[in-house]
Amino acid sequence: MKRALITGVTGQDGSYLAELLLEKGYKVFGMVRRSSTETYERISHIKDRIELVQADLLDQLSVIKMMEHAQPSEVYNLAAMSFVPTSWSQPVLTGQFTAIGVTRMLEAVRLVSPKARFYQASSSEMFGMVREVPQTEKTPFHPRSPYGVAKVYGHHITVNYRESYNLFALSGILFNHESPRRGKEFVTRKISDGVARIKLGLAKELRMGNIEARRDWGFAGDYVHAMWLMLQKDQPDDYVIATGKDHSVKEFLELAFSHVGLNWQDHVVTDPEFLRPAEVDHLLGDASKARRELGWTPAVDFAGLVRMMVDADLERYRNQGA
Repeated sequence: MKRALITGVTGQDGSYLAELLLEKGYKVFGMVRRSSTETYERISHIKDRIELVQADLLDQLSVIKMMEHAQPSEVYNLAAMSFVPTSWSQPVLTGQFTAIGVTRMLEAVRLVSPKARFYQASSSEMFGMVREVPQTEKTPFHPRSPYGVAKVYGHHITVNYRESYNLFALSGILFNHESPRRGKEFVTRKISDGVARIKLGLAKELRMGNIEARRDWGFAGDYVHAMWLMLQKDQPDDYVIATGKDHSVKEFLELAFSHVGLNWQDHVVTDPEFLRPAEVDHLLGDASKARRELGWTPAVDFAGLVRMMVDADLERYRNQGA
């Protein structure tokens, strides 16, 4: 039986990846941080099928002990301070988790499980002020947030350990990927949750930042499949994972509101509070290498993703008696 270790298992990607690996017959270990409140909502339906191990990316010894306990054949490092706006208010902590935390994971792999295959979650935010459209594996990075800067470090240190220690270590440069399990602080979930609340009479308006911003949005369930495919290759390499199609926040709003029979312009208010200090430019990914070498293609399109998220939030509120 293959053994996989997932950091960030309680997050959106971690929960979908754990499901996928369980379906494939893996023994799954998930890293969780000790906290006063347990947040296992996303994995509650599979919690009894995975083994949770306490460790912290800020503490090297706990990461090493976790690796010794799990003895994984595959390691997926998905844990990070992942909300971009928070990285401006907590830039040092973001660097510790999202940058240095990768080094701690790689050191643990090198010392304990050097034969394990290591996946690092890189991000399209690394491109920031883009040098070309669309972006490929060879596009230079120019991050525009502390989060993006930290992700660039994580990406390059993974390459460095691959080249220095001959580890099977690689990165997936994933463009925006969403789902009903996305945190409500992220713009797509903020929209789907807001639309559900407005449709059910629980709210009247939705306050937004820059609705002209454009992103390449895909479905998280499709993207974790790409992660797994990368670790099945004979040789480690880095891959851009994206749909190759971009849409504006305004388009997301239009689709989400129209899906429930409402006009977005009647409910959306622009609020300067939600504007970024430095906006990223035109993020649009070219995943042709992944399509060619991994045989990966996304199954859910943009419109299907928007409908899926709105329907899930409507059902959640109705189940709560709204």
